[in-house]
Amino acid sequence: MLGVLAIISCLGCELPGPVAMPVAGVMVDVELVLAVDVSRSMDLEEFTLQRAGYVEALRHSDFVDAVLSGRHGRIAITYFEWAGTVRAESVVPWQIIDGPQSAAAFAARLETRPFSGYRGTSISGAVTYGASLFDDNDADDFRRVIDISGDGPNNFGNPVIPARDAALAQGIVINGLPILIRPSRTAASLDRYYAECVTGGPGSFVLPIKAASEFATAIRRKLVLEVSGDTDAVPVIRIDTGAAVDCMAGERDRLRYSDPYFPELDR
Repeated sequence: MLGVLAIISCLGCELPGPVAMPVAGVMVDVELVLAVDVSRSMDLEEFTLQRAGYVEALRHSDFVDAVLSGRHGRIAITYFEWAGTVRAESVVPWQIIDGPQSAAAFAARLETRPFSGYRGTSISGAVTYGASLFDDNDADDFRRVIDISGDGPNNFGNPVIPARDAALAQGIVINGLPILIRPSRTAASLDRYYAECVTGGPGSFVLPIKAASEFATAIRRKLVLEVSGDTDAVPVIRIDTGAAVDCMAGERDRLRYSDPYFPELDR
């Protein structure tokens, strides 16, 4: 409980300082969009662990070293939270990270944000919104990546496949962090769902979290991989065998729960 209170009130946390915003002509190694699920299927413990995991990862020396080891030694990064929709106040604007101070400043901005949960899980909306954010960034890059985390399949808004394919057509890579701490019937194969329905692009990967204790380590590992771009030797979930995943499973369950006497949903 003390950890929760510390995160919410941010007692003693570092205050955000001046940040470097992307400007035209500045070369970065990657433009990274962090898209984080805050749907109401996430409870306060998961909110807290997820937020703390990102804050810790952004401050960690492994992440900073990965940034500095790139060709240009800097990245552009932004963060937003999503559920059934994306709210303007949920966005942490683009910032250049080029060392421990700028990384800590971005982490501090994230740490001081209040928690808010909303209904629905619109992965499609998060992917579409995330893709649009690259238009607001003046930095010049080699790679554009959307990093999306969540604890359930798409069940709100447009289907996820067209949104995913539209982003991939723009040259955007989508990686996934499915959260399987409390798997429901719908989310029991969420890692497969993310692999087949959400992620894509050269070097894309899925890194599931299956225990609360894995949050910080998994998020840090994911960010290091995304910044370095070196995923060739890393075991990731790319599922080529087994029964196909229903990419409309979330939508079907949402309608079924609303009207259990709707047999055509089972076809």
